[in-house]
Amino acid sequence: MRRSGLWGIGVLAAFALLALTAPLHIGADQLDVVRVDGPRLAPPSAAYPLGTDLAGRSILHLVIWGSRESLSIGLIATALTVLLGTAVGLLAGHYQGRVGQALMHVTDWFIALPSLPLAISLSAVLGQGAASITIAIAVTSWTATARLVRAQTLAVEARPFIERARALGAGNRQVMIRHVLPNVMPLVLVSSTLTVASAILAEATLTFLGLGDPTSVTWGSMLQTAFSGGAVTAGAWWYLMPPGLAILLVVLGFTLTGRAVEHLLNPRMVQHA
Repeated sequence: MRRSGLWGIGVLAAFALLALTAPLHIGADQLDVVRVDGPRLAPPSAAYPLGTDLAGRSILHLVIWGSRESLSIGLIATALTVLLGTAVGLLAGHYQGRVGQALMHVTDWFIALPSLPLAISLSAVLGQGAASITIAIAVTSWTATARLVRAQTLAVEARPFIERARALGAGNRQVMIRHVLPNVMPLVLVSSTLTVASAILAEATLTFLGLGDPTSVTWGSMLQTAFSGGAVTAGAWWYLMPPGLAILLVVLGFTLTGRAVEHLLNPRMVQHA
């Protein structure tokens, strides 16, 4: 595997470990704005390595705890995106008549719509919360996967073994699930790793705009609270930089991992270790 891919996996493993173990060393009283007793907007120190926020909570604790919901929303939204896009692309590539044309018209319609305003509108209609943001991201992100899967489906179904399978009595469902889908999955895997990065950025954007659950801690909500609370005018850079760097590192980790997986699955690519 490419060295950059190993770095990406390492970054993702570190954040995953922090997210999974967060409840073991961060208590509810350390996140409660009423029960916390730290100094407000204190700069980084030995007691608070990344400083404190407007309520006196540790920024380090908030970043670690925020990784739980930010990563979970990104992963769940990606799973829904890949599932929807793969289903639409597979059906559109297999049924090339009216069904395929209708599905591609719907896909083109979603592509023509600006994704961010559509996601904002859906989140506003569905209400604040992680579920509405997850649905909004999935609904606005599945088109790229659908077009990719459709193109690969058309390429696979043009191969001789598909014709032999049909001659032996394989039906539409058997051809799609047993013969086409396994050949499409490598590209879907590569696409999903890159889609997670986009989903995390979308989640941070929507929560920054105030569409997330106001009671939960995410990286986007930390940035939104910092800006609305006057952290910029107060010069509290330690309130803004950690969540922004966390988003950057996780997105970079998924991007490097996705490119490394693509490099492994596509032997025609030139190695750049």
